[in-house]
Amino acid sequence: MRVITQHTVGDPSVLDLVEADCPEPGYGQVLIRTGAIGVNPVDWQVSSGELAMLGEPPFTVGWDIAGTVEAAGPGVSAFAPGDGVMGMLALPGAGNTYAEYVLASVNEIVHKPAGLTMEQAAGLPMAGLTAWQSLVGLARIQPGQRVLVHRAAGGVGHLAVQIAKARGAHVIGTASAAKHDLLRGLGVDEPIDYRTRDFAEACRVDVAFDLLGGEYGERSARLVTPGGVLVSACPQDTGVTPELIARLGIRHALTIVSPSAPDLAQLSALVATGWLSVHVDQVLPLAEAAKAHEIVARGAVTGKLVLVP
Repeated sequence: MRVITQHTVGDPSVLDLVEADCPEPGYGQVLIRTGAIGVNPVDWQVSSGELAMLGEPPFTVGWDIAGTVEAAGPGVSAFAPGDGVMGMLALPGAGNTYAEYVLASVNEIVHKPAGLTMEQAAGLPMAGLTAWQSLVGLARIQPGQRVLVHRAAGGVGHLAVQIAKARGAHVIGTASAAKHDLLRGLGVDEPIDYRTRDFAEACRVDVAFDLLGGEYGERSARLVTPGGVLVSACPQDTGVTPELIARLGIRHALTIVSPSAPDLAQLSALVATGWLSVHVDQVLPLAEAAKAHEIVARGAVTGKLVLVP
């Protein structure tokens, strides 16, 4: 099979397309024939050496996968060859999804929803789990609450908007004006153009979902009403201190996304009922993984970018 690997960390040019042996599924595993691969910021952060998650190279990055079960290992009864599946694998270990065949544990995957293309399914797991575990698991949003989502047209943000709407929230989303039609289509009640309007003067909210960190974290925290919650998806740079959180009388939660078939099943249910869709901005061949990393590192993606073998 073909696989993207690297023998050093660095800029995207370190990614090499090579031939490797196809793996065999062990107990509780399935072998997936790759249909599409979701590309996430953590991919290039690990590849570049910014995050030392996988130790020393050589290694293969990638955690999102959608495809078809090729073979099932011993002890597997929930999946059979020919089943369409999707999942986020092994995080914070090596998911190895930048490949034509990928091994997955059955507790990391679910059947692919019929309402998603293979490319859309590949774009859902990590971003969707981040949004779900943040807004439902940590913030516990309730109907009628006001929820602020930063980067509302991005990979996590555009899914967070839909999850919040499905839970009955009033959603405020920040994005450039060119993306406001997309935001309204996703259900955003109040789009804010961060380039021309200071979001910190625009609203008070019960929940702020910060996907930017730094100064955005502090400014977002000050918008949250007492008793509300700030959820930070940038744990290395939240922009807030415990003293500020205590003074404001709010709760602060950190998102550390983790694989979860039950949470993926909840996302699949939202797809089935029409509450959730995945916006795929670009599709590139696996051989252009370096180009994909360049694009994602620039933050130049609306929704999701995916690779196909």
